[in-house]
Amino acid sequence: MYGHEPWLRQAESCVMPQFQKEAVEQNQKLLALIQTLADSRQATPAQISLAWMINKKPWIVPIPGTTNLGRMKENGGAADIVLTPEEVQHIDDALDHVAMSAVFGGTAVEKK
Repeated sequence: MYGHEPWLRQAESCVMPQFQKEAVEQNQKLLALIQTLADSRQATPAQISLAWMINKKPWIVPIPGTTNLGRMKENGGAADIVLTPEEVQHIDDALDHVAMSAVFGGTAVEKK
């Protein structure tokens, strides 16, 4: 492993394309934005990501997978985070302008 996310060393997800070194490096700007917003909200990046989906459209229900009770509780905390329209737009803008790896729907993926 490359040492960016220690929890990945023990997770089965470490073999997924979005967690490979190249993809993580390519997505650093987006990850930094999410981390900054998480820090300002005393939340985790995972909670902010889930809250963004929930706040974006009221009918969107993210279904995160986990085998860890602590992570499940953490994920549930995202439902208590109400992002401002400006915060949602800021993340949307970043997704539109940050070059991301294709696995996250970045610029290399054709929009249909």
